[in-house]
Amino acid sequence: MTIAPENRPLLALATHARGKRSPVTCRLKCGDACAHEAPNTTDNEYFRDIASRAFSRRGALGAAGALALAVGTADAAAASGPGHGRGLRFTPIAPVAREVDDVTVPKGWRWTPVIRWGDPLFRHSEEFDPEAQTERSQLGQFGYNCDYLDVLELDRHGRRALGVVNHEYTNEGIMFPPTTDEATLAEYKRVAMAAHGLSVVELRRSGEGRPWEYVRGSHYNRRFHVQTRFALTGPAAGHRLLRTKDDPVGRTVLGTQNNCSGGTTPWGTVLSGEENFNQYFVAGDTPENKRYGIPTTVSTTGRNWWTVDPRFDARQAGYENEVNRFGWVVEVDPMEPDSTPVKHTALGRFKHEGANIRMSRDGRAVAYSGDDERFEYIYKFVSDKRMAKGDSRRARAHNKTLLASGDLYVAKFIGDSPAAEIDGTGALPSDERFDGRGQWLPLVKDGRSRVPGMSVAEVLVFTRLAADKLGATRMDRPEDVQASPVTGKVYAALTNNTNRGVGSNAPADEANPRITNREGHVLELTEAGNDPTSTRFSWNLLLVCGNPESAGTYFGGYEGPVSPISCPDNVAFDSTGALWISTDGQPGTIGLCDALHRVTLEGRERGKVEQFLAVPREAETCGPVIHDRDGRGSVFVAVQHPGEEGSWADQHSFFPDYVAPGSLSRGRWGGPRPSVVQVTRA
Repeated sequence: MTIAPENRPLLALATHARGKRSPVTCRLKCGDACAHEAPNTTDNEYFRDIASRAFSRRGALGAAGALALAVGTADAAAASGPGHGRGLRFTPIAPVAREVDDVTVPKGWRWTPVIRWGDPLFRHSEEFDPEAQTERSQLGQFGYNCDYLDVLELDRHGRRALGVVNHEYTNEGIMFPPTTDEATLAEYKRVAMAAHGLSVVELRRSGEGRPWEYVRGSHYNRRFHVQTRFALTGPAAGHRLLRTKDDPVGRTVLGTQNNCSGGTTPWGTVLSGEENFNQYFVAGDTPENKRYGIPTTVSTTGRNWWTVDPRFDARQAGYENEVNRFGWVVEVDPMEPDSTPVKHTALGRFKHEGANIRMSRDGRAVAYSGDDERFEYIYKFVSDKRMAKGDSRRARAHNKTLLASGDLYVAKFIGDSPAAEIDGTGALPSDERFDGRGQWLPLVKDGRSRVPGMSVAEVLVFTRLAADKLGATRMDRPEDVQASPVTGKVYAALTNNTNRGVGSNAPADEANPRITNREGHVLELTEAGNDPTSTRFSWNLLLVCGNPESAGTYFGGYEGPVSPISCPDNVAFDSTGALWISTDGQPGTIGLCDALHRVTLEGRERGKVEQFLAVPREAETCGPVIHDRDGRGSVFVAVQHPGEEGSWADQHSFFPDYVAPGSLSRGRWGGPRPSVVQVTRA
């Protein structure tokens, strides 16, 4: 554990390496998406083209109320106002150089692992042995590369909880010893497939503020993986576009993969976004497959799952539609271990970072989601059903159908500054804000397609193409999109887009104000009347990220010292309404380990960024959970891909066990293990 010296000031670090993101991460996480032409080649309008028609920002929206986490709670929450409560008290740490292989936390805090890749979940699970992993052993163990995370308490004493965790992707180069044996290589593929998906695991501890430990053999423990049966819901379920020879009725899908971020619903289920699903397939050369970046030729560096499971070769007769059965929002019920998980077609098919719910005043569920790729869109779904009150079996059963039907929208952003003032450098326009208004364009409304020439099912299966037709705004990799539980304002992490303004690619605009945008930005959206079902909104950029000493950065107007931040990815909130942001890519942009930051949203310190922790070498910070009312406070993160650029013979990280390289004793291994960690008071 690395401790920051007491009263260390926030550092801006004037000079850092500015290399690109790890090529290993790019290949394994998203299938080298940035190395290929962006799938969105439309010529939808940009702010530069529509500035003359921009709305005035003078009619600012009124004060925001609170997010209704359950029906009828909005007014009470709003009355408490933003910033109520004290939040976590800590001395921000100094930024950590990218070579440091440790979790760095503030003075007076400590970190402990909760659960690691390979930890056995069930009574009869095999013990972890990285030199002898099999598909069977991995199916009984915690999966690889954890991402979205939530900790759901089970009792009023705070001693039992459920951890729900996504497993996004695998890195076989550091998971397994090298071999040329074909049978062993095939088994490695099956192990990797089994390491994708989600895990549910019971947690226990001795009291508030104490570290959690996972419970092996709990009846709640469960794995969702590439062979788990998922039921399709919504208007596209059963449509010919979702039928295969293994599922001629198009209503049951085997598996989920590349599960990135997600969200927890007010009715106690968990949503998970199937993100870079394209890289697992090879498919026919069609406009639809091209728009989703599906490979049409076999790659020697690809995952090539079709070699052990033929359905991932969508060129084969009967499997042409298998690729259409991925790219959805998944819903699982961790409270009911025998329940059937579902994929909701009503929320559209694209590279979902995740989905997060806000309840409307009349009880409808509103889900926000970003399509995580360069020049893609931000979406919103509004249920047509209303949430049932209470937690009876009948109420829960009804509420688990809320995302099966409703209206789907895509966002169009309109800036209010003259086009000449958005010059691509990140310099503020004359009104000293990047801001404007926007509208939610209906894709499906009242059960009917609003996209010319496309049926409802076609809109939902080929949502990207539908959004293209409506002229939605192309954004810089929209990832987590989440509403504040205190104000109801919505925050979207735009991670980066180094292709913005390059060659024939789209130029900078007011919502994406930098060309070759390496370091990303964070957008704040306020629904008209603070009504999440509204089709109008106002927006502004809260952060334009990077080294604060560099030109073209912006921190909400705050002029004091801030921590450097780059490549915002996941967002979360504490009980006071402060925003917490985890990063993905700082080692390659500002030479620092990825991190977790707290950002003040209200008052004179709006835009103040304070770094709470840093993850180890070559790792990414994922799934932040802030329990600031838990004793003296605790914070959880998922540490993804530590030591990503290493090899079996040359491991670059030894997190979290930190034992002799290659050794294995009493469950501790001398190599990198993606893990969930908890940070508590020392």
